[in-house]
Amino acid sequence: MTTLKIGDQAPKFAGIDQDGKLHQLTDYKGKKLVVFFYPKASTPGCTTEACDLRDNFQRFQANNYELLGVSADSAKAQAKFRDKYELPFPLLADEDKTVINAFGVWGPKKFMGREYDGIHRTTFVIDENGIISDIISDVKTKVHANQILK
Repeated sequence: MTTLKIGDQAPKFAGIDQDGKLHQLTDYKGKKLVVFFYPKASTPGCTTEACDLRDNFQRFQANNYELLGVSADSAKAQAKFRDKYELPFPLLADEDKTVINAFGVWGPKKFMGREYDGIHRTTFVIDENGIISDIISDVKTKVHANQILK
């Protein structure tokens, strides 16, 4: 779905998290950044994915990674999701889809024979210099941390 490729400069995004705090690509210079896009907060697949990342958070930190979740949910929905599952990373409330569109993860989807537009579950790994080092479009929600930290 996305036209971004490994080796591309990551989009210079800016988005607001569940607490109203601004996050920009430049904030993460010198660190590796995992930006994971998920369809909807508190749904089964998204919960499984976020909890797997949470359970492996110390492994990410030990390897100089920061994590940033992104969906089109409201800040209130993101805060509820974070609090309910004790997620230790920020969740961007990208209601206007600025960040989602910058990464090219919005588009046609099919579910149970129905077609609709939505977020394609995709994860981007960005290196210390803002270059995309990995793109995971076949996300395995139960073992996503291992896909990233392979």
